Amino acid sequence: MKRVHVAAAVIRGTDGKVLIARRADSQHQGGLWEFPGGKVEPGEAVRDALARELYEELGIVVSAARPLIQIKHDYPDKQVLLDVWEVSSFTGEPHGAEGQPLVWVTSRALADYEFPAANQPIVAAARLPGEYLITPDGLETPQMLQGIQKAVAGGIKLVQLRAPNMYDPKYRDVAVDAVGLCAGKAQLMLKGPFEWLGDFPAAGWHATSAQLRKHAANGRPLPADRWLAASCHNAEELALAEQMGVDFVTLSPIQKTQTHPDAQPLGWEQASELIKGFSKPVFLLGGLGPAERERAWDIGAQGVAGIRAFWPEV
Repeated sequence: MKRVHVAAAVIRGTDGKVLIARRADSQHQGGLWEFPGGKVEPGEAVRDALARELYEELGIVVSAARPLIQIKHDYPDKQVLLDVWEVSSFTGEPHGAEGQPLVWVTSRALADYEFPAANQPIVAAARLPGEYLITPDGLETPQMLQGIQKAVAGGIKLVQLRAPNMYDPKYRDVAVDAVGLCAGKAQLMLKGPFEWLGDFPAAGWHATSAQLRKHAANGRPLPADRWLAASCHNAEELALAEQMGVDFVTLSPIQKTQTHPDAQPLGWEQASELIKGFSKPVFLLGGLGPAERERAWDIGAQGVAGIRAFWPEV
């Protein structure tokens, strides 16, 4: 069965809202919501196909777009490759040129709409930022909380509370305060035993590679409305993350780092190959910062994760 190549768009308005369209009842997966786009013709460049489809479907002319995520998905009756781009600028007023209903929704509200199964990673990618802050090790509690507060005030939207050398009761106390600091402003990801999941209902969870190996066969330990991520370093761990049903991963190390000087870096080329085989958002980690974000986007990553590069001076 030939895989159908489709170009799709996460179209953002100036207010940050995302445009989605409802599929006609007569279509494959009819009645569900989707991100606008259509088939890539043989020999056609993906960006050209996207521009053509969006003009035909919505009457808009794309002026700025970048790759967001590539997803391979197998339905019982067809196989698709979704080549998804984020469109950040366009001219014209979008309208359903083919009679399809359109709606502008906030990133957070995307989770309330029903999409085809292949679109779920796009929903995740559209809701996630391009930067993922991981807290530094060895800080005292006041410094840790002050830094999180300052980072969130500075626009960071995704924070992992990582403190590997902090003993459990202290970590849990800091986590309670961090949940409060992030509430309504940023998504907090905690680390620790899955037995703690019920104690922090507002937080997402970031599984270690050891937890992936131990628990992936049991499936997803969290309900769908809570974020689940995992640390991955190779194709085997990415496959386990897929099995566990995570929403996104970090892939590391891309370059040599101070925190893990002995770890062999993957490099950009190998990272690119690993991303191509994985249909979920990927944050690249290890010696990277805001300056590498566009390069990460170019190879299909969601963005970059980092400790020092994103941690504010406190």
